[in-house]
Amino acid sequence: MLETLRTARGIVRSLRTYYGGGATRRHAMDALYGRFVRAGDLVFDVGAHVGDRVAAFRRLGARVIAVEPQPALVCTLRLLYGRDTSVIVEPQAAGAAPGEVELLLNADNPTVATASVDFIAAAGGAAGWEGQRWTRRVTVPVTTLDALIARHGEPAFIKIDVEGFEAEALAGLTRPPPALSFEFTTIQRDVALAALERCAALGYARFDAALGESCALVNNAWIPADAMRRWLAELPHAANSGDVYAVRD
Repeated sequence: MLETLRTARGIVRSLRTYYGGGATRRHAMDALYGRFVRAGDLVFDVGAHVGDRVAAFRRLGARVIAVEPQPALVCTLRLLYGRDTSVIVEPQAAGAAPGEVELLLNADNPTVATASVDFIAAAGGAAGWEGQRWTRRVTVPVTTLDALIARHGEPAFIKIDVEGFEAEALAGLTRPPPALSFEFTTIQRDVALAALERCAALGYARFDAALGESCALVNNAWIPADAMRRWLAELPHAANSGDVYAVRD
């Protein structure tokens, strides 16, 4: 019961955080994703969490496949978007191959649930990650991005935010869309670099990034993989996290 109450409180906090900011944040998010998404496009939101990006994609007129393995957040997404026929919730993780994976849950901060024990090890004692505790485990199904494409169609854009599991998710993709993004953290630069290498192998040629929840590209000029690799390596630890954006042309 206590764990359930902590999770509910954590979800409410996340809803306030990610849906807060008013019109200014919504406009910034729409402007960012509007570079990649048009009305009628299909978008995959992998690691949909509480669905603030789902909301942005819907404001842009896209159809959304919201991929989220955490049971409490699946319920949240269905409460928020269950009546929207343009949103389909896929209650599973994305990985390199179909199967199952153990998901480690953080009751006080549900949006950082992870399938990566290395992510938890990297967070331990790291500045900016104080007080984070993963106290429960649940086994969840795993699909691949290729399987999702076979089931739902070719997306125009894929957003990947899976707490240290980004490279594994990208390993299950061989049919790359025109653009995608993946989250990075400064506590796991190796994961970010592995995801970047996978993107380059898939044919993505130009990259940019946004820090934290800023929804603003830092370079505003697309750079090659080598330059993005240097940028990630030189980023101060205090930057904490952000998203790399990749385009094929």
